[in-house]
Amino acid sequence: MSHQPLEFERLSPAEQQAALEAFGGRMRTRRSVRAFSPEPVPAELIAGAVGIAGRAPSGANQQPWRFCAVGDSELKRQIREAAEAEERENYEHRFPPEWLQALEPFGTGWQKPYLEAAPWLIVVFRIDYGLEDTAKVKHYYVTESVGIALGFLIAALHVAGLATLVHTPSPMGFLGKLLKRPANERAFALLPVGYPAADATVPSIVKKPLDEILVRY
Repeated sequence: MSHQPLEFERLSPAEQQAALEAFGGRMRTRRSVRAFSPEPVPAELIAGAVGIAGRAPSGANQQPWRFCAVGDSELKRQIREAAEAEERENYEHRFPPEWLQALEPFGTGWQKPYLEAAPWLIVVFRIDYGLEDTAKVKHYYVTESVGIALGFLIAALHVAGLATLVHTPSPMGFLGKLLKRPANERAFALLPVGYPAADATVPSIVKKPLDEILVRY
Protein backbone atom coordinates (compact mmCIF):
# COMPACT_ATOMS: atom_id res chain seq x y z
CA MET A 1 0.00 0.00 0.00
CA SER A 2 1.38 3.39 -0.95
CA HIS A 3 1.53 6.27 1.52
CA GLN A 4 1.04 10.01 1.06
CA PRO A 5 1.88 13.13 3.07
CA LEU A 6 -0.43 13.85 5.99
CA GLU A 7 -2.77 16.82 5.62
CA PHE A 8 -2.84 18.36 9.07
CA GLU A 9 -3.59 21.87 10.30
CA ARG A 10 -1.58 22.75 13.39
CA LEU A 11 -3.56 25.18 15.57
CA SER A 12 -2.16 27.60 18.10
CA PRO A 13 -3.04 26.94 21.75
CA ALA A 14 -5.61 29.74 21.62
CA GLU A 15 -7.15 28.31 18.44
CA GLN A 16 -7.25 24.84 19.98
CA GLN A 17 -9.10 26.09 23.02
CA ALA A 18 -11.50 28.16 20.94
CA ALA A 19 -12.27 25.21 18.67
CA LEU A 20 -12.97 22.93 21.64
CA GLU A 21 -15.18 25.50 23.32
CA ALA A 22 -17.18 26.12 20.14
CA PHE A 23 -17.74 22.44 19.50
CA GLY A 24 -18.39 21.74 23.18
CA GLY A 25 -20.96 24.51 23.30
CA ARG A 26 -22.86 22.95 20.42
CA MET A 27 -22.69 19.44 21.84
CA ARG A 28 -23.88 20.55 25.29
CA THR A 29 -27.25 21.29 23.70
CA ARG A 30 -27.55 17.84 22.10
CA ARG A 31 -30.44 15.84 23.58
CA SER A 32 -32.31 12.69 22.66
CA VAL A 33 -35.67 13.71 21.21
CA ARG A 34 -38.82 11.58 21.18
CA ALA A 35 -41.25 14.12 19.69
CA PHE A 36 -40.56 15.13 16.09
CA SER A 37 -42.11 17.60 13.70
CA PRO A 38 -43.18 16.17 10.32
CA GLU A 39 -41.47 19.16 8.66
CA PRO A 40 -39.39 17.91 5.71
CA VAL A 41 -35.61 17.74 5.95
CA PRO A 42 -33.61 17.96 2.70
CA ALA A 43 -32.10 14.66 1.63
CA GLU A 44 -28.85 16.52 1.02
CA LEU A 45 -28.47 17.15 4.76
CA ILE A 46 -28.86 13.47 5.52
CA ALA A 47 -26.37 12.54 2.80
CA GLY A 48 -23.89 15.12 4.09
CA ALA A 49 -24.06 13.80 7.64
CA VAL A 50 -23.66 10.20 6.46
CA GLY A 51 -20.66 11.30 4.41
CA ILE A 52 -19.07 12.64 7.60
CA ALA A 53 -19.86 9.39 9.44
CA GLY A 54 -18.14 7.53 6.63
CA ARG A 55 -14.90 9.39 7.46
CA ALA A 56 -14.66 7.60 10.81
CA PRO A 57 -11.63 5.39 11.45
CA SER A 58 -12.13 1.63 11.24
CA GLY A 59 -10.14 -1.55 11.77
CA ALA A 60 -7.84 -2.07 8.76
CA ASN A 61 -9.92 0.63 7.00
CA GLN A 62 -12.54 -2.02 6.22
CA GLN A 63 -15.35 0.51 6.87
CA PRO A 64 -17.80 -2.19 8.03
CA TRP A 65 -20.91 -0.02 7.98
CA ARG A 66 -23.98 0.69 5.90
CA PHE A 67 -26.37 3.61 6.41
CA CYS A 68 -29.93 3.21 5.13
CA ALA A 69 -31.91 6.46 4.98
CA VAL A 70 -35.66 5.80 5.01
CA GLY A 71 -38.00 8.61 4.03
CA ASP A 72 -40.82 6.52 2.56
CA SER A 73 -43.96 6.85 4.70
CA GLU A 74 -45.17 3.30 4.19
CA LEU A 75 -41.80 1.81 5.02
CA LYS A 76 -41.56 3.95 8.14
CA ARG A 77 -44.99 2.67 9.19
CA GLN A 78 -43.85 -0.93 8.75
CA ILE A 79 -40.69 -0.24 10.75
CA ARG A 80 -42.73 1.34 13.55
CA GLU A 81 -45.15 -1.59 13.72
CA ALA A 82 -42.33 -4.15 13.82
CA ALA A 83 -40.35 -2.16 16.39
CA GLU A 84 -43.39 -1.72 18.62
CA ALA A 85 -44.14 -5.44 18.47
CA GLU A 86 -40.64 -6.23 19.76
CA GLU A 87 -40.67 -3.43 22.31
CA ARG A 88 -44.06 -4.43 23.69
CA GLU A 89 -42.70 -7.93 24.25
CA ASN A 90 -39.65 -6.39 25.92
CA TYR A 91 -41.59 -4.17 28.30
CA GLU A 92 -44.20 -6.79 29.17
CA HIS A 93 -42.07 -9.94 29.31
CA ARG A 94 -38.35 -9.69 28.50
CA PHE A 95 -36.99 -6.75 30.48
CA PRO A 96 -35.90 -7.56 34.04
CA PRO A 97 -37.46 -5.50 36.85
CA GLU A 98 -34.18 -3.64 37.42
CA TRP A 99 -34.14 -2.32 33.85
CA LEU A 100 -37.79 -1.29 33.97
CA GLN A 101 -37.09 0.54 37.21
CA ALA A 102 -34.13 2.36 35.63
CA LEU A 103 -36.31 3.42 32.68
CA GLU A 104 -39.30 4.53 34.77
CA PRO A 105 -38.14 8.15 35.40
CA PHE A 106 -37.89 8.73 31.65
CA GLY A 107 -41.46 7.71 30.93
CA THR A 108 -40.61 5.49 27.99
CA GLY A 109 -42.77 2.60 26.83
CA TRP A 110 -43.28 0.28 23.92
CA GLN A 111 -45.12 2.86 21.79
CA LYS A 112 -42.78 4.55 19.29
CA PRO A 113 -44.80 7.14 17.32
CA TYR A 114 -41.65 9.08 16.48
CA LEU A 115 -40.66 6.32 14.06
CA GLU A 116 -43.42 7.58 11.76
CA ALA A 117 -43.41 11.26 12.69
CA ALA A 118 -39.73 11.92 11.96
CA PRO A 119 -39.12 12.72 8.28
CA TRP A 120 -36.14 10.37 8.15
CA LEU A 121 -35.02 7.16 9.78
CA ILE A 122 -31.36 6.26 9.44
CA VAL A 123 -30.72 2.58 10.05
CA VAL A 124 -27.07 1.85 10.77
CA PHE A 125 -25.94 -1.64 9.86
CA ARG A 126 -22.72 -3.39 10.81
CA ILE A 127 -21.14 -5.47 8.06
CA ASP A 128 -19.82 -8.49 9.90
CA TYR A 129 -17.86 -9.86 6.94
CA GLY A 130 -17.15 -8.93 3.36
CA LEU A 131 -17.93 -10.94 0.27
CA GLU A 132 -15.44 -11.37 -2.55
CA ASP A 133 -16.42 -13.86 -5.26
CA THR A 134 -18.80 -15.49 -2.73
CA ALA A 135 -15.90 -16.00 -0.29
CA LYS A 136 -16.21 -14.51 3.20
CA VAL A 137 -13.65 -11.85 4.16
CA LYS A 138 -13.28 -11.44 7.93
CA HIS A 139 -13.83 -7.93 9.29
CA TYR A 140 -11.97 -6.83 12.40
CA TYR A 141 -13.11 -4.54 15.24
CA VAL A 142 -16.57 -4.23 13.71
CA THR A 143 -18.41 -3.13 16.85
CA GLU A 144 -15.78 -0.55 17.74
CA SER A 145 -15.62 0.81 14.18
CA VAL A 146 -19.38 1.14 13.74
CA GLY A 147 -19.72 2.70 17.19
CA ILE A 148 -17.22 5.41 16.25
CA ALA A 149 -19.03 6.05 12.96
CA LEU A 150 -22.33 6.33 14.82
CA GLY A 151 -20.79 8.95 17.10
CA PHE A 152 -19.61 10.92 14.07
CA LEU A 153 -23.13 10.70 12.61
CA ILE A 154 -24.88 11.92 15.76
CA ALA A 155 -22.47 14.85 16.09
CA ALA A 156 -22.80 15.78 12.40
CA LEU A 157 -26.60 15.76 12.51
CA HIS A 158 -26.62 17.89 15.65
CA VAL A 159 -24.18 20.42 14.23
CA ALA A 160 -26.45 20.61 11.16
CA GLY A 161 -29.32 21.67 13.43
CA LEU A 162 -31.21 18.37 13.46
CA ALA A 163 -32.55 16.34 16.36
CA THR A 164 -31.94 12.62 16.80
CA LEU A 165 -32.64 9.66 19.00
CA VAL A 166 -30.57 6.49 19.18
CA HIS A 167 -33.15 3.72 19.22
CA THR A 168 -32.05 0.12 19.64
CA PRO A 169 -35.09 -2.17 19.62
CA SER A 170 -34.05 -5.67 20.55
CA PRO A 171 -33.96 -7.89 18.63
CA MET A 172 -33.49 -5.84 15.44
CA GLY A 173 -33.61 -8.57 12.82
CA PHE A 174 -36.82 -7.11 11.37
CA LEU A 175 -34.85 -4.13 10.03
CA GLY A 176 -32.69 -6.29 7.80
CA LYS A 177 -35.77 -8.05 6.48
CA LEU A 178 -37.80 -4.91 5.81
CA LEU A 179 -34.88 -3.17 4.11
CA LYS A 180 -33.83 -6.34 2.26
CA ARG A 181 -30.25 -6.23 3.48
CA PRO A 182 -27.90 -9.17 2.83
CA ALA A 183 -27.08 -11.75 5.49
CA ASN A 184 -23.69 -10.20 6.31
CA GLU A 185 -25.33 -6.96 7.47
CA ARG A 186 -26.87 -6.67 10.94
CA ALA A 187 -28.78 -3.70 12.31
CA PHE A 188 -26.76 -1.75 14.86
CA ALA A 189 -28.95 1.29 15.61
CA LEU A 190 -32.03 3.12 14.36
CA LEU A 191 -32.02 6.92 14.36
CA PRO A 192 -35.13 9.04 13.82
CA VAL A 193 -33.91 12.37 12.42
CA GLY A 194 -35.68 15.70 11.97
CA TYR A 195 -36.71 18.87 13.76
CA PRO A 196 -38.16 18.67 17.27
CA ALA A 197 -41.92 19.09 17.65
CA ALA A 198 -42.90 22.54 18.88
CA ASP A 199 -44.03 21.07 22.20
CA ALA A 200 -41.11 18.65 22.60
CA THR A 201 -39.78 18.17 26.11
CA VAL A 202 -36.79 16.26 27.43
CA PRO A 203 -36.04 14.82 30.87
CA SER A 204 -34.12 17.02 33.30
CA ILE A 205 -30.85 15.14 33.56
CA VAL A 206 -27.35 15.96 34.77
CA LYS A 207 -24.18 14.74 33.13
CA LYS A 208 -21.29 13.59 35.30
CA PRO A 209 -18.68 16.30 35.95
CA LEU A 210 -15.26 16.05 34.37
CA ASP A 211 -13.55 14.93 37.58
CA GLU A 212 -15.79 11.83 37.66
CA ILE A 213 -15.04 10.69 34.12
CA LEU A 214 -11.41 11.75 33.66
CA VAL A 215 -8.53 10.04 35.46
CA ARG A 216 -5.15 11.71 35.01
CA TYR A 217 -1.84 9.84 35.36
